[in-house]
Amino acid sequence: MKFSPDQLAAAVDPETVLTLLLADSSPCLRYRVLSELLDCPPDDPELLELAELRVSDPLLKGLLALQEADGSWHTGVLGDPLGGGRLQATGLALARLAFLGLDRSHPAVQGGARFLFDRQQADGSWPLLQDGVGEGVSEGKANGDEGYAMMPLQTAHPLRGLAACGYASDPRCERAYDWLLAQRLPEANNAPNGAWPTGIAKSGVYGYVAGYRRLAHSRWGCRSNTTGALVCLSLHPERRRSPEAQRGLDLLLGRETRERQTLGFETARLVGAEPARGFITFYARFDLALILNLCWQIGARIEDERVDEIVKFVTAAQNTYGLWEYPSRPQATRWVTFDLLRSLKGLEANSRSTTEWLSLEPRTPFQPYPKQDKRY
Repeated sequence: MKFSPDQLAAAVDPETVLTLLLADSSPCLRYRVLSELLDCPPDDPELLELAELRVSDPLLKGLLALQEADGSWHTGVLGDPLGGGRLQATGLALARLAFLGLDRSHPAVQGGARFLFDRQQADGSWPLLQDGVGEGVSEGKANGDEGYAMMPLQTAHPLRGLAACGYASDPRCERAYDWLLAQRLPEANNAPNGAWPTGIAKSGVYGYVAGYRRLAHSRWGCRSNTTGALVCLSLHPERRRSPEAQRGLDLLLGRETRERQTLGFETARLVGAEPARGFITFYARFDLALILNLCWQIGARIEDERVDEIVKFVTAAQNTYGLWEYPSRPQATRWVTFDLLRSLKGLEANSRSTTEWLSLEPRTPFQPYPKQDKRY
């Protein structure tokens, strides 16, 4: 089924695709389809029944079984080693639990949150390394092997899980948000920046930005760290529509590549279909489904031609049943479809609102590794 951007409202309620989603074996998915796409009230009998059935969902049972007695998840048990140790692994596990429908009222979520808050530093951040595991922060070191004193992702990884589960407005998370915003690159020569760097080396210089992590209009801005920070901001009830979040999204939208093979990767990773690996490289793939999710949460509108072009590209990828197939992990197809329909519904709601989305970013072809001018 194909539709144009001015038919977004109709796109979130096609009978065929909703029937396929509601026929899925996962009660977690069926619950989210009914509540978020069909807007069923909380006291709907079917929703109440699914809320009880969710605990039997293999996606949830398997994840809960991996939790340690101290509330953490160990690095490696979620698919692949994570460079941020148990802090990153626990943050990811909480993000997965939230995506499957659990919140801070669940004992497992409370245990994971307690583990993270107990290790939070006084300034609101979390330590850069945990348990001596630092594989993920070796890539892109500045000035040889001296290492980093700070990376925004050290806080973005655990904060994401906490915010997703409903702790975003907790004073401890608010301190983490303040720390994260303080790490933004400063303005230079009266030109606003708004991105987050790779990090700051122990010598005080900004870390190297590899080509795949470059932003179109930021010398030191890192796409991975900026994406991680924006994911956290998009989960906050007030900060998600802040000028800082909008500016960061503006820079992300400057990368105008269209990669079908990565569409839905983040959703597939949240349901455990794709492995989780890396630290800086955690957001290495440019997933347009994640970008659309950020767009509707942060307040972008379909009237922005960059968003409009992404929507056209994404809707053209639907199959004849209205699904977005995820070929490498077919079991994630219906989850990816749900997530994209939810984003399209959110964008349609943004277009009906009176909030203005103003972009000052020029359209520039993205080059991950720009050609260097020869000296002679």
